[in-house]
Amino acid sequence: MSSPRPHFLVLTFPFQGHIAPALRLARRLLAEAPDALVTFSTTEDAHRRMFPAKPCDGDGAKVATDEHDGRLEFLPFSDGTETGILPNMAFNAYLASFHAEGARTVAEILDALAARGRPVTRVVYTLLLPWAADVARDRGVPSALYWIQPVAVFIIYFHYFHGHGTIVAEHRHDPSFVVEFPGLEPLTIGDLPNFLTDAVDPSNIFHNVFNTSRDLMETLDKEGPKATVLVNTCQELERHALAAVGAIDVLPVGPVLPSGNVSGIFKQDDAEYMEWLDAKPENSVVYVAFGSLATMAREQVDELLLGLEESGRPYLCVIRKDIKVALADAEAEMLHERLKNGMVVEWCDQVQVLSHVAVGCFLTHCGWNSVLESVACGVPMVCVPGMSDQRMNAQLVVRDWRVGVRAQVDKGGVLRAAEVRRCIDEVMDNSEAAAEVRQMAGKWKQIVEEATGKGGSSDRNLMAFVDDGARSAV
Repeated sequence: MSSPRPHFLVLTFPFQGHIAPALRLARRLLAEAPDALVTFSTTEDAHRRMFPAKPCDGDGAKVATDEHDGRLEFLPFSDGTETGILPNMAFNAYLASFHAEGARTVAEILDALAARGRPVTRVVYTLLLPWAADVARDRGVPSALYWIQPVAVFIIYFHYFHGHGTIVAEHRHDPSFVVEFPGLEPLTIGDLPNFLTDAVDPSNIFHNVFNTSRDLMETLDKEGPKATVLVNTCQELERHALAAVGAIDVLPVGPVLPSGNVSGIFKQDDAEYMEWLDAKPENSVVYVAFGSLATMAREQVDELLLGLEESGRPYLCVIRKDIKVALADAEAEMLHERLKNGMVVEWCDQVQVLSHVAVGCFLTHCGWNSVLESVACGVPMVCVPGMSDQRMNAQLVVRDWRVGVRAQVDKGGVLRAAEVRRCIDEVMDNSEAAAEVRQMAGKWKQIVEEATGKGGSSDRNLMAFVDDGARSAV
């Protein structure tokens, strides 16, 4: 009897910031292994948003395939809800349901794929799914964690749950307190992911994220020497952090950027913004986007647009539909009336925008996907970090790579117009400091191109992982 084909089951949490890198990795796996199969799986609600049903489809097909000759299949699992995560839903309760139903239905998917003659030979799972490794282990299938944040943040989480948690917990209310993790430069409490400071409190709305992060590190401990962690970075970007990882098999395989069709849970605006960019001079446009989760109150929208207008530069600003809806109708109507130099869209193809020669600066929340995309495109950044890994990501941008500046918010957490203007000037004017930032951005762009190109460090690491998956199939 012939051996099964290598078959990767890629599992991810139903946030756009998780779906995007997971789906990009799925397509990279297909490109690296022409004989491999990939099944991509997220929750039913996210799946429906990625593949809206046509009228004749009823509730939509459970299985969707794409252009890879049937080698890439989309098959959702259940999170125990009918509607997915709702804005007013208690996140701790949602995670409990997600863990229980996710583990049960992913087990069913593994069994069903085996019954169809497409047995899974490797499970790949992203953050917040520690149970995926247990489900895979129960069926004798090896697994790998796909860490979609920097290696430096992985080290913070690892050491927090391996001896350094006590000192962080004791000083978690002092953002200026300095803590040292093996292999990293000294960090303040304020630089750490808020899931390791604020979410320690059982009453915090993200407390189950803290618990899940602990479970994830315990899962890696259970895997022991067999534990494999793929990281969406390249060794050149985080050489010192990678040297401090220790015995865990960490493979930097990124930055993993889009290829082929771009699927996601947000509908893009019509591409009029690309025509708008085409009419702008080289390196003149400020691109502004704060990701798929960050919210903005009316005061912040007002200050942001005022600062952009007063900068005197053309700008393309993403203000999601849900943020517009949160504004009063009259305020939403006034939004476009305030625009003299810029254009506002609800969503866009970010890599396409960052790749455009007209874009000279990215005002960003510093989500890791956005940071990597900006580095890969050689665009300097103005960093406005919020939660999770974003503050550490900003440290990498400003301190380690010197490709951007960090904006300061006021005591109320609002980014003021004057600070918007100051930071934009700092990376886009004619000063020596701005010229150095642009030079460094160009340097890192070339380094990333080499790492992800044929024979580069990330390409070699991914190929080694694929080869290991092929051996697992035998």
